[in-house]
Amino acid sequence: MNIKFAVSKSGHDKDSIYVIVKEEARMVYLADGRLKLLEKPKKKNRKHIQIIKKLPKEITEVFTQENFRNEEIKRAIKLYQKLISCEGRMA
Repeated sequence: MNIKFAVSKSGHDKDSIYVIVKEEARMVYLADGRLKLLEKPKKKNRKHIQIIKKLPKEITEVFTQENFRNEEIKRAIKLYQKLISCEGRMA
């Protein structure tokens, strides 16, 4: 399964981390498992996000099945933020 994370680069949600749940030519649909759920994802212009290309293995292991849930999205984003903050302290 190919999970993509993205960071919002503009708007009131700037610097928020999301999982891309659907992609179109110019638009992406984003979910964070908390405020923006899979059932009603945030629609955002592709040019206003930055896709996170390298995800740690621990993140992709959170998603166990093809139809992932809001709880897994929330857990994966929290884990990603924790891993990034740990790397920042080590550098």
